Amino acid sequence: MQSLDRNDDSKPLVLVGYSKGLPDIFSFLTNYPDLSRRVTAVVSYSGAVWGSALAEGANEKQLRWLTRVPGAECEKKDALALEALMPTNRKQWFAEHTLPEHIRYYSVVSFPDPDNISNGLKGSHRKLGQLQDARNDSQLVFYDQVIPGSTLLGFFNADHWAMAVPIARQHRVSQALFADKNDFPREIALEAILRYIEEDLLTRNDVSTMP
Repeated sequence: MQSLDRNDDSKPLVLVGYSKGLPDIFSFLTNYPDLSRRVTAVVSYSGAVWGSALAEGANEKQLRWLTRVPGAECEKKDALALEALMPTNRKQWFAEHTLPEHIRYYSVVSFPDPDNISNGLKGSHRKLGQLQDARNDSQLVFYDQVIPGSTLLGFFNADHWAMAVPIARQHRVSQALFADKNDFPREIALEAILRYIEEDLLTRNDVSTMP
């Protein structure tokens, strides 16, 4: 993002944030106001808007396990990122920052039926239910995925991995062992989201062209 031409407004940007990617987008918007003016819309796609209670008790063993999840791109150095996902820190961040008002915000929530959660995520689903609320995707409670003041586009019957990590397509053994509910039409979902946003922005006359 820092390599973008600050004076080129020809292609408004739509940013989609999944999981911790959304807090990272928020930080970008507030830390680089000259670049954020090019952003037209931000989407929380199962984004950790308000964090997760699971981040409070995560340990090194769990982080090492995440680095081995097929299709994931976690590194051990990401341990510090857990701090950004702690609910108390997310609340503090919003208390100290204001999201740019020129941007339209949208939220897409993962809210699976209990029987549509993969084997490998059932434990975290139960734990988060005990810590906070049983209505979660195994990592985030449904209402913690909603950006304040955003347009809620819908709820997907998919767990946290199924929303974005295509384990089932490339790792059949892993799918059978712990990602048995990983099949999800991600590309179709994303296209539908972007088409809706394009129409919404044009209707509101927020942009004249879309990327």
